[in-house]
Amino acid sequence: MNILSKFILIIFSTTFSFNALCLDQTDDEIKVKEAILDYVEGIYLVDESRIKRSVSKTLTKIGYSKRRDATQYQTRNMTYEQLYNLAKTYNKEGRVNPETAMKKIDIYEVTDQTATAKLSASWGMDYMHLAKIEGKWMIVNVMWQSYPQ
Repeated sequence: MNILSKFILIIFSTTFSFNALCLDQTDDEIKVKEAILDYVEGIYLVDESRIKRSVSKTLTKIGYSKRRDATQYQTRNMTYEQLYNLAKTYNKEGRVNPETAMKKIDIYEVTDQTATAKLSASWGMDYMHLAKIEGKWMIVNVMWQSYPQ
């Protein structure tokens, strides 16, 4: 085998291995993403049942938002019950189009019991902790902020 053939073989093998590694999502990663999609789409689609199936009732949620004319962020705390009720009304008047509204999910790490992820949504960025509770991935903590101006 000449040098060019070896080089092409190495490039092909490396590219194939890298692509296979990138495409290999575990079942837990898929379920973590599904839980986050339930959360964001529950809000966008005005479907509180999706909050119920993806968010722990012990949720701790804190956020930081700033009005356009303000210089300081406001701190906002939210319980599970408040989030559940928000999902019933947030998009009731069509504030965002559920088909095109932002819902980018970046999963940072998934272990056998916990996971961390970031959701970029129409309202801002949510940094999430999830836990596997009775075999189901649930959102337990959210820290968010509106997009910087």
